[in-house]
Amino acid sequence: MSDDKKKLGTRPPLGVKRTVETGKVKQSFSHGRSNTVVVEVKKRRILKPGDAKPEAQEEAKAPEAAPEKKEAAPKKAAAPKPAPKKEMSAAERREQVKELERQAEQERMRLEAEQRERDEKAKNAKAEAEERRAEENRKAEEEAERQAAEDAKKAAEDVERAKHEASKAAPAPAAAPRTEERKPAPKKKASKGRPAPDRRSGKLTVNRALRGEDGNRARSLAALKRKREKAKRDHDSGPREKQVRDVVVPDSITVAELAKRMGEKSADLVKSLFNMGMMVTVNQNVDQDTAELLVTEFGHKIQRVSESDVDIDTTEDVDPEDTLQPRPPVVTIMGHVDHGKTSLLDAIRGADVAAGEAGGITQHIGAYQVTPKGGDPITFLDTPGHEAFTEMRARGANVTDLAILVVAADDGLKPQTVEAINHIKAAEVPMIVAINKIDKDGANPQKIREELLQHEIIVEAMSGDVQDVEVSAKKKTNIDKLLEAINLQAELLELKANPDRAADATVVEAQLDKGRGPVATVLVNRGTLKVGDVFVAGAAAGKVRALVDDRGQRVKEAGPSFPVEVLGLSSLPSAGDQFTVVENDQRAREVAEYRQSVIDKKRTTSAPMSLESMFDKKGAETISFPLIVKADVQGTSEAIVNALNKLSTDEIEVRVIHSGVGAITESDVTLAASSNAPIIGFNVRPNSKAREIAKRDEVEFRYYDVIYHLTDWVKQAMAGELGPEIIETVVGRAEVKQVFKSGKKDKAAGLLVVDGVIKLGLHARLTRDDVIVSKTTIASLRRFKDDVKEVEAGTECGAVLEDTNDIEPGDMLEIFEVEERERTL
Repeated sequence: MSDDKKKLGTRPPLGVKRTVETGKVKQSFSHGRSNTVVVEVKKRRILKPGDAKPEAQEEAKAPEAAPEKKEAAPKKAAAPKPAPKKEMSAAERREQVKELERQAEQERMRLEAEQRERDEKAKNAKAEAEERRAEENRKAEEEAERQAAEDAKKAAEDVERAKHEASKAAPAPAAAPRTEERKPAPKKKASKGRPAPDRRSGKLTVNRALRGEDGNRARSLAALKRKREKAKRDHDSGPREKQVRDVVVPDSITVAELAKRMGEKSADLVKSLFNMGMMVTVNQNVDQDTAELLVTEFGHKIQRVSESDVDIDTTEDVDPEDTLQPRPPVVTIMGHVDHGKTSLLDAIRGADVAAGEAGGITQHIGAYQVTPKGGDPITFLDTPGHEAFTEMRARGANVTDLAILVVAADDGLKPQTVEAINHIKAAEVPMIVAINKIDKDGANPQKIREELLQHEIIVEAMSGDVQDVEVSAKKKTNIDKLLEAINLQAELLELKANPDRAADATVVEAQLDKGRGPVATVLVNRGTLKVGDVFVAGAAAGKVRALVDDRGQRVKEAGPSFPVEVLGLSSLPSAGDQFTVVENDQRAREVAEYRQSVIDKKRTTSAPMSLESMFDKKGAETISFPLIVKADVQGTSEAIVNALNKLSTDEIEVRVIHSGVGAITESDVTLAASSNAPIIGFNVRPNSKAREIAKRDEVEFRYYDVIYHLTDWVKQAMAGELGPEIIETVVGRAEVKQVFKSGKKDKAAGLLVVDGVIKLGLHARLTRDDVIVSKTTIASLRRFKDDVKEVEAGTECGAVLEDTNDIEPGDMLEIFEVEERERTL
């Protein structure tokens, strides 16, 4: 065999022949650990003829473990003997690898056994600790039971002694024998290498350790102590004395609320009512008399109160004199339309408010506070001058300290100027006359002073006591003189208020803002309004979420005579409502619910019928014109409704189905569609859903921002609903003398014209004994044998009446013309 023949089981040489064969053996240990050992086997190098002499044979290296696993490596085997000169076969190498793997496996098993032994020791120690804790718990339980048994035995002996039966010994409680029989179980040592016998049933927990032999949880020391104290209390003291309460009972109260105030159970009250023959539940109301029977039956005292006592009455709450401090005056500007009220306020404020009003007309009440240079703050209320805003102007006069009557020097006193004077007199507030537009051509201030005399207003220039100032709002002339007059009048009034108390204010205006919800403009009368205060405004309750002044800036508080916008209302109050801060939410809800119930009663209760009201309208003959009104603020909505109601006549009346504040919603459109009514939006628009429904149901929208245009359209619509006006003009009368036949069916009447003239083709009424028999027309008119077009009074003629043959001698014929005119209201 050739020497260079390839040996079996050997790799082909790569470059220089390798003299060392290498292999790897993987070792596995406990807990998922493993190690890889590199095994090297040196083989003999075979030399060919001509090669150098063989080198000395090296010793084979022993297997080496990884440095970090030295502690887990098997014991070092003896150094292998020098390899024979003949090369090691593949079978021998495999046998050597198997031997190494066997040694590694033995080492791994040895380490696992040691780990199991350590775990078993830890488990046994834990079991012994739990047994000790259970034993301590059992001892504590036995001690508690023993103490309870002794206490029970003492109590039983005291009872027997009290009954003079001391000779009979009381039997021991059942707990005592069980205590004697229960002995602590002997400890069982867990054998090494297996779990303790007590742990075979499951994990030992605190609850299991505290359970008795019967499986029930043993009572704690605190429970046993409470039981002993209760037994002692029941033994020592007799029945408790019933507490008598003073129960406040309104006109109507629920059974549950009455039971709460009495301190009794609701079921007991319901049972008592059942015995009285009243089948009620805890949520039903009972009247004051029934509540009195229940209160008396349960041994309490009743205090009757009226529902009206729930409401807040601020008139009786008067502040002491020493708490009052000076406050700014509240000035209301009044006058006729377009006499320059808002422009005058702009000149004072230095802000252009009129530019934001539609058509240059003020539609809302504006409240502003102005601090002149070198002067004290002044609060202004700007009220609209249109006649539809009468109630708003009256409301402004009632919250004001001082009124400024604006009269245009070139226009004089107008009806609404006189109306404003009457409001000022009714409010009993001092007045300052501002004669505006003195810069215009034709201005005559002296004429204004003379016209004021007709209404018992005498200005200082004419030896009176009313101040008058000639101003020009456009050129800002004499504005400083007007402010001086206001400060002078305010000093005379000595206006004071207590700022250190809960706020009391008046709602000047209210509106529904899309982003902020219900918003009310209030004027603080006294006290200080702060963020976080709980309040009630009319039938609306809430908590002040934010305060915004007239410049749009947020403030933390508002003192007397300070106008602010209040955010945080639950619903929209009415303009003019009282705004009062209360102590808590419960009180606010109670007052708001009572006021809402009063409003509901007024709405549902019909007004008493009288003879005058019965004949005011003609009932079915009157046409109803339905409308739905939505406005941006409460005061404007009220003014529009009042203006529309004034348009009603005997023939047609305006019926406002619904009026509200805020955007036009889908519910408004649905209501309009069902009642066939148009929707009037004043400074508001419908949302997208409402527009879709309106397009589907063909509901008409009318948008306005000036009240003049709104009322004009309603007048035209109402006139169109009535149709054109029919006017009848009587042109002649005739008396039937004889009746003749005319043709086969018709009859001709022989007439004597009594009055006026009879014309061919005119309308006629045939009356018999002043009762209308028929309405007809003159179909044919003949005098003697000639056809004529008209016959005058005092002559006779024959006439054929269309569509009637019911003619008798003695009947009267009335001839009239009909004219159609466009109807106006």
